[in-house]
This record gives sequence, C-alpha cells and structure tokens, in this order.
Amino acid sequence: MELKQLTVEELSRVTASKSSAPGGGSISAMAGAFSAALASMASKLTEGKAGYEAAWERVRQIDARAEALRLELLNDIQRDTSSFDAFMEALALPKGTGEEKALRAKAMQDALKGACAVPMEVAGKAFEAMKLALETVRIANVNVASDSMVGVLMGRAAVLGALSNVRINLDSIKDEAYVRKMSAACDEMEEKVRTLEREGAAVLGKRI
Repeated sequence: MELKQLTVEELSRVTASKSSAPGGGSISAMAGAFSAALASMASKLTEGKAGYEAAWERVRQIDARAEALRLELLNDIQRDTSSFDAFMEALALPKGTGEEKALRAKAMQDALKGACAVPMEVAGKAFEAMKLALETVRIANVNVASDSMVGVLMGRAAVLGALSNVRINLDSIKDEAYVRKMSAACDEMEEKVRTLEREGAAVLGKRI
C-alpha cells in the first residue's frame, strides 16, 4: 500500500517507527499537500459568497491549481521514500573488486542526486501551494483567514523541510558544480519562503 493511502494514525505510527523511511522528506510532502488543501478550502468557502464577488473568478483558479498540487504532493510522499530506498539499494551493491567498487560508487552518487531531485521538486510545489494559500489570506472569506494562514505555515514547513533534505544529501555528492547549483537554488528559495511568511502574518493582522 502506498503511503498516501494510510490513515493519518497509520502514517504517524509508521513514521514514528525505527525505520528511517518515511522520514522528513515524506512528511514535508504531506505538509505541502495540506497547504494546498487549505488553499482549496478557503477558495471554496469564498466562491459564490455575497460580498466577495470580485474574488470569485480568482478563487476558482486557485482552487483548481491547489487541488492539482495537493494530488501531486500526496504522490510525493511515496516518491521521497522511494528515492531513499534507491540509495540504500546502491549502498548494498557488492564491493569486492575494483570494478564493483566503481559501479557501487557511481550508483550511490546517482541515487544521491535522485534523493536531492525529489525533495527539490517537493519544495517547488509546496512553495507554489504556500503562495496560493497566502493569496487566499488576502482575498478569500475573512472567516477562514486564519485557516488560510495555517496553509501558509504548512507550506513554509514543507519547503524548509524539503530543502533540509536536499542540503543533507548534497554533503555526500562529489560533483562540485551540481552542489553549487543546488545550494544556490536552496538558498534562494528559503529566502523567498521567509519573505512570504512575513507577508502572510502582516496581511492576516490587517484582516482579523
């Protein structure tokens, strides 16, 4: 059974087990999915409501995009765990001869890059979900503004969590150009996320 099909209690229990997967990467994806879900909820509770006519068209668009992100991020809960499994499989390859050692080393490096690629994608999707949630803080039904802000904060946690997974894997990658490129991308996204969080708090303060 895929991780996204577990109940909340089951996913919590398996995460709390001795197994290292699912771990922070999968839970970051889950947080991103809930960020998107809250943006959708706020949009649905705004569309058609009197007094918010000017926002109806935009919240319909937000709802549609947030729903697509929610589904993608749910799938990423499993993808992150699978990328970790690929590294563990590479680690278990034979290393008795020089050729085997070389093949194992390459497989490990390839797997590490894969283990960076998935959380980087998660971070990008969660960042988009966070932006949508922030937009609902601004324009959606004021009665769910705090729920929208939770969406912003869940998106923040998802992005920063995913970026931490990228960074820890970069420590073991020998391709210096790749490491520099990914490190710069992580730094840039983190700065944007922290800016959005401050914007969200300021907007919420004005609405409630």
